[in-house]
This record gives sequence, structure tokens and C-alpha cells, in this order.
Amino acid sequence: MAGVSSVSLASVREGLESRLPGADLALAEDLFGVLAILDSNAGLRRALTDPSRSGQDKAVLAGQLIGGRVSSEAADVVRDLVSERWANARDIGDALETLAATVVISVAEQGSGAEGLEQLENELYAFVQVVASNHALQRALSETQATPESKVALGLKLVPGAGPAARLLISQAIESPRGLKPAALVERFLELVAARQQRWIADVSVTRPLTADQFERLQSGLNGLYGRELKVNVKVDPTLIGGVRVSVGDEMVDSTVVTRLSELRRTLAG
Repeated sequence: MAGVSSVSLASVREGLESRLPGADLALAEDLFGVLAILDSNAGLRRALTDPSRSGQDKAVLAGQLIGGRVSSEAADVVRDLVSERWANARDIGDALETLAATVVISVAEQGSGAEGLEQLENELYAFVQVVASNHALQRALSETQATPESKVALGLKLVPGAGPAARLLISQAIESPRGLKPAALVERFLELVAARQQRWIADVSVTRPLTADQFERLQSGLNGLYGRELKVNVKVDPTLIGGVRVSVGDEMVDSTVVTRLSELRRTLAG
């Protein structure tokens, strides 16, 4: 996905972030359900990505389609999605799949943070590894004559200890791989998990090695700055101007954060 569709996806993902605290798997299930509707109706996809129609017009159309069939929260996400511009009809489905998977990943993150994401990653990876090593399983999970229910049941038997979040993503990948092999789609979900994990990793560059006390103060300051328990990786860069440079995920440093980083530098200086 590139160009206007990439920009649109970034916009709706940003809007989704405000809905993630407290979200549950039911929201993701609703979004996956809407995705199934879009995938089964090429005319609808074209209508919802028609550049000649206004965002409001497309939002009304989507509301008529899903009104009463999904939660109001899911309906809001879909309206935000269809109000954007998309380069082609396929992109809107790909974007909705990403949003639904992001909700699932956020649910795994709730409560246990980075540990929840690591558990989800391990469970998804276990499925990929088992399937990759067994050609008979690959054929069985892609068998067009088998019912979706039977294929999902088979897939879940491969990860008997998996939690609800992993089970939902694996089930979705088997039931609706959308042109991919199920394991390949799970690998895409793994990429989203990895990207989410970056929110919990702080890459810090400093001009000289830190003492144990300085590192402890750095850890505490960054946890307070970003509002979560971060894993801090420190790299010494003597050419650095300004004393401390921090990167957490793809978060950009704005003027407010610059000010707070200045306070953090003063804290490190003692």
C-alpha cells in the first residue's frame, strides 16, 4: 500500500488509537465481519473508494450497510475508514484488516503491556513454525473443499495453549486468508505485533557511558515521560549534539517532548 492509501491508513490508525484503551475482542470481530462483507462485494468496494464521491456520502452508505449489525464503536471506525481516500478498491479491505488486527494486538497488550505482546508473538510464531514444517498441514489449511469451521478447528489444535487474541488472529487467517496462505497472513499479523512492541522500547543515544545511577534515573524519567514501563537500550554516540536523543517506536519528538528531554538531561547531570 502506497501513496494516498498509505496516508489514509496512517490517519485512521491514529484515530483508532483513542479507542484502543478498554477495547475488547468483540470490536475486532465486528471489524473482521465488515471486512468479510467488503470482500464479498466488489461493487460495494468500488462505491466506497470512488474518488468522485464525498467522504460524507461514503460514510452514509457504510452506515446504511452496517447499521445495527455491529457495535456503534465499530461503526464509527468503519465510517472513519470509508471517509478517507483510497487508491484502489483492494486497499480499503487491507486497511480494515490492519485495523481489526491492531485492535486484537492492543487487547493482548492491555494489562501486561510488553509481556502480553511477547506472548502473542510467541503463539503466532509457534503456529507459523508448525505449519511451515508440514506440507500436509499447509494443504489441509488451504483445502477449498473443506469447511472453514473444520480448517479453523485444525489450525487451533496446533496451538492448544494459545490465548484468545492469538486464536482470533489465527482463525481469521485460516477462514479468510484473502489470497494468501494462512501462515503468510499470520506472518503479516506478526509484523504488526513487532511494530506495536516498538512502543515499549526506547533507543537512547548519549554522548558518554552512563553510570548505574544515571541509567536508573534515565529509566525512571523515560517511564514517566512516555507513561509506560519501557525497555531502554543505550548507545554511546560522542558526535551527538544535545546530550540525549530518544526514539520510542516511530514517535516523533515535538517541542513539548524536547523541553521534557532537556529536563531529563538535567536530571542525568545530577
